[in-house]
Amino acid sequence: MSQTRHEHAAGDVIARHRHDDHQLLYVSSGILAVHTGHGTWVAGAHRGMWIPAGSWHEHRVHGRAEVHTLAFPLSSRLFPGASPTVIAVSPLLRELVIACTEPDLPAAERGRLRSVIRDRLRRAHLTPLMLPVAHDTRLAHACRLVQDDLSCARTITWLARETGTSERHLARLFRTEFGTTYPQWRTNVRVFRAMLELTAGATVTQTAHRCGWATTSAFVDTFARTMGQTPGAYRSASPSGS
Repeated sequence: MSQTRHEHAAGDVIARHRHDDHQLLYVSSGILAVHTGHGTWVAGAHRGMWIPAGSWHEHRVHGRAEVHTLAFPLSSRLFPGASPTVIAVSPLLRELVIACTEPDLPAAERGRLRSVIRDRLRRAHLTPLMLPVAHDTRLAHACRLVQDDLSCARTITWLARETGTSERHLARLFRTEFGTTYPQWRTNVRVFRAMLELTAGATVTQTAHRCGWATTSAFVDTFARTMGQTPGAYRSASPSGS
């Protein structure tokens, strides 16, 4: 099976495409925002993505990125479902994937690395931070209003008025389409955006302000609980933050 390693500049877009095989996508530096018909995911130094065969997807690069991919046959059913799966990448798995995508690696050595990678993938923890796609036009409008200016704390009452629906109905749309409440969805959006801001070089304080947290400490607490590390540690691990 094939494997690749390639670099991308910040702002690069890999146009919508799909693969005949399953693909493991890992970004050893920078961030990729992966967009599909189901939603948007983030792949970075601590999170890889399993993209099932046949899944249409598009990548947008944030920060200079080094991207590693490994193809797996259709018989490799390491993760269930037809939509991408985000997995936690341990230090060992990181080094295995990087080693496996080295150019001119002997086939026998690559095969041994792949066997260990499969074993580690079966043990990987799932980390499903994603932004689902809204299908109802009023919900999609409400989402755009929030995402266009995260520094402003939009209430669901304000959103309902702006989208021409009732507060109760809009809250129901968040639950039925996204399986979450509006405040929970907005928190995910802000953490998602914070990852991109930090990767681009924004400070922790700048990121907290731009993403709508009242205080830096509140941002640090929310980010750490969601991502398993502080925004400072996350920023230091990115190329622009080092």
